[in-house]
Amino acid sequence: MIPIRTPEEIAIMQRAGDLAGSTLAAVAEHIGPGVSTATLDEVAEEHIQSHGGRPSFKGYLGFPRSICASVNDAVVHGVPDGRVLLQEGDIVGIDLGVEVDGFHADIAATFPVGEITEQAARLLRVTREACLRGVAAAVPGNHVGDISLAVQRHVEGAGFSVVRDLVGHGIGRSVHQEPRVPNYHEGEAGPELKPGMALAIEPMVNAGDWRVRVSKDRWTFRTADGSLSAHFEHTIIVRRSRPLVVTRWPAVRWAKSSRRAAVGG
Repeated sequence: MIPIRTPEEIAIMQRAGDLAGSTLAAVAEHIGPGVSTATLDEVAEEHIQSHGGRPSFKGYLGFPRSICASVNDAVVHGVPDGRVLLQEGDIVGIDLGVEVDGFHADIAATFPVGEITEQAARLLRVTREACLRGVAAAVPGNHVGDISLAVQRHVEGAGFSVVRDLVGHGIGRSVHQEPRVPNYHEGEAGPELKPGMALAIEPMVNAGDWRVRVSKDRWTFRTADGSLSAHFEHTIIVRRSRPLVVTRWPAVRWAKSSRRAAVGG
């Protein structure tokens, strides 16, 4: 069964979403060359806790940090590390969750570090657009497969690929729950969308092939061919009209591109 959230529960999830968005904005302010991913994690944890929330990811299935910070060919689940310093031209995906009064919100965005290649800037733009197209498809009467198809068509139409080993999900009292929300159409309609359903829609898009591999740390997923990868995510509530987006990306310039040769494929 896919839970239908009450108005009271939705209000709590909106508070969690507000905090998730402000946390992502706080992290974004610190992104730059020479900054470690561990520093970004510390910023996020302090912001969440000082505003009355709890990091959803820390301790989840043993994950050791409060955010995931995935650089360049890292798709998702990158573990923040003081030895990993961002460099000019990198892209870094920040994924984080926040729990407020027993309910969660999940958000992600991929940021440029200084000036990035034209290919990387386009990858960020297309992935962000794909997430918004998936959100727009989350209306009553549609099915989960309609979200998947909206994402896949936009990504593949731009010449990129959608990761198939990792998917979006339901969200609420736990950070991951039913239903699965793939970013590609699996050949079936999937569950019908109904008002009150809470979903995390999160395209993970590779510049090259869709296949991924798991790193030696057993957490970080990387592109199998070494190409760049981007990740954007919103937590939404299905409503009778348009979806309620409970998270908000920070107002940053997503695509500061240069004409340097493409990095990582």
